[in-house]
Amino acid sequence: MRTAIIFGSSRDHGNTRQLVDHLARRMESTTFNLAHYDISHYDYEHQNRNDDFLPLMQKILNFDRFILASPVYWYAPSGIMKIFIDRLSDLITIEKELGRRLRHQHAALLASGCDLLAPACFEEMFYRTFQHLGLHYQGMLYCSCTDEIDFSQHLLAIDDFIQALHA
Repeated sequence: MRTAIIFGSSRDHGNTRQLVDHLARRMESTTFNLAHYDISHYDYEHQNRNDDFLPLMQKILNFDRFILASPVYWYAPSGIMKIFIDRLSDLITIEKELGRRLRHQHAALLASGCDLLAPACFEEMFYRTFQHLGLHYQGMLYCSCTDEIDFSQHLLAIDDFIQALHA
């Protein structure tokens, strides 16, 4: 399965990015850094149609699976990831044909944070979003790290995650 990793963080080289890069080396994937795109906040009047969101989604929908990657900030994804998720509403309102292409695709979640375990509310937001859009949720890889990420502590979880993606 061709995999797109959609990375959104306030730190371009932080723990989540290191986790994304580590995972990308272990599986065939393409990474999209949301910081490199001009994506406006959701707008009920859709005045933002000419930003980078729809062209980015057209690229992402050429993949069989996508993994959203974000650090956990105050029990939620990064601001840039939240904007991206909010804009998925465009795919069920003004770009329905594009949105229909999401159905039956696979999606997963990659996160890092300082808590020992990811807060349940963090994963639930993504799970419910994927469910609403008709995506097959393949689970979350969460790596706890108070300072720098230590991959030796997470090798088994990373292996299990990759195996679950290919099941």
